[in-house]
Amino acid sequence: MPAEVSTQRPVSPPLTERQEARRRRILHASAQLASRGGFDAVQMREVAESSQVALGTLYRYFPSKIHLLVATMQDQLEHMHGTLRKKPPAGETAAERVAETLMRAFRALQREPHLADAMVRALTFADRSVSPEVDQVSRQTTLIILDAMELENPTPEQLSAVRVIEHTWHSALITWLSGRASIAQVKIDIETVCRLIDLTDPEGNRG
Repeated sequence: MPAEVSTQRPVSPPLTERQEARRRRILHASAQLASRGGFDAVQMREVAESSQVALGTLYRYFPSKIHLLVATMQDQLEHMHGTLRKKPPAGETAAERVAETLMRAFRALQREPHLADAMVRALTFADRSVSPEVDQVSRQTTLIILDAMELENPTPEQLSAVRVIEHTWHSALITWLSGRASIAQVKIDIETVCRLIDLTDPEGNRG
């Protein structure tokens, strides 16, 4: 039996249209500040001022800077996912499609290195209190990979491969951001780990 993968966010009271618009402004302000000055530039008071919300209101949405930046990463990944869906990868095998997808996502982050560094640092610093936000980042990354695989009902082995691919992608981001890996090295690592997909489904079956 194929394993089920949860692609739903944790249940929470739906935001009103006004609350959603406020949240969008907050995330936009966070991304803008991080793009200009990285992790240290994202100060809660400045985010509140830029998004035109009260500081207390900001803390009700995001209890800390780490919560905010991890949520910003989830938002950025969701935006990337929409862009990727408009132009799906063209590889013949699932491994090729996932590698292409992750490198396209990586290059999108590469265009905003300060923002990428801020988001990855927040993920690294996140403790248990940020688990729901971290889980959303992982869930979004999983959806992006499964879409590239063109797979709706992954087996346990395939889900395990996806987790390893996620870990490798995250590690590759860290090593590149720290200057310890070139883009060429990142590409080789991503292509290598994506071969795990074909090992779990040698015939490259879809769906």
